[in-house]
Amino acid sequence: MGTTAAQYLQQLSPDRRPDLPETTAGTLRLDFRGDGCTEHWYLNVADQHVRVTRSADDAELVVGADRTIFDQMASGKLHLAQALLRNELAVQGDLRLLMLLRRIFPGPTGARHPRELGRAALAAGRAASAGRASVAGRASVAGRDEQP
Repeated sequence: MGTTAAQYLQQLSPDRRPDLPETTAGTLRLDFRGDGCTEHWYLNVADQHVRVTRSADDAELVVGADRTIFDQMASGKLHLAQALLRNELAVQGDLRLLMLLRRIFPGPTGARHPRELGRAALAAGRAASAGRASVAGRASVAGRDEQP
């Protein structure tokens, strides 16, 4: 199946993550349920850094789900919003921190940020317009050359 959520969190680098908002900080606890037990993962987010430990301490946001749901999120097969809308996640606490979790887990393979898509479409539109203007300009020049 690829990377599990536990493996993903263990390998998560404590380095600066520019994709996280600079001004948002908080604590999150992820509760992975499965096989009759619950694994607790504690994430402390501050200054665009994420520190991961194994702890059942209280957190500002607690997210609980079946281990397979977290595994699918860690592998990019399931987006956090999809799991939330399908009622596969139990969330308690400061919901603003949920957006941090969305950025910590990877998105679907091959996904691009909407702004990237918009910029690409804009660039393609400009290139097409420039091409049409160039062809129209050549046609008008050719038309002038043929007149007496």
